[in-house]
Amino acid sequence: MALTKLQRRHRIKNRIRKIVSGTAAKPRLSVFRSNKEISAQLIDDVAGVTLASTSSLSLKDAKGTKIEVATAVGKSLAEQAAKAGIENVAFDRNGYLYHGRVKALAEGARGEGLKF
Repeated sequence: MALTKLQRRHRIKNRIRKIVSGTAAKPRLSVFRSNKEISAQLIDDVAGVTLASTSSLSLKDAKGTKIEVATAVGKSLAEQAAKAGIENVAFDRNGYLYHGRVKALAEGARGEGLKF
């Protein structure tokens, strides 16, 4: 039986989450992508808290293509992380392919000094 796209993504996500976990020193950078928007957050899985988060909805000044907006979201999250004293993160692509908007967000965050 063939899997739906969502079932396939959840299967990949579970495989990734067995390995990737966030701590206070090295939080997990989790990406969520919908058809129109993109969001990311830094999560400490040990304490179960979100340390920083941003989304394309919260960035009013971000204009352009979805990839340009995703890059701006990555930069914004990296700036918030720097204010919180975080420079190393574990990247969690959440079952999405490392391509397009997910890749743009990661490169935007790396461009602002976040290491992963």
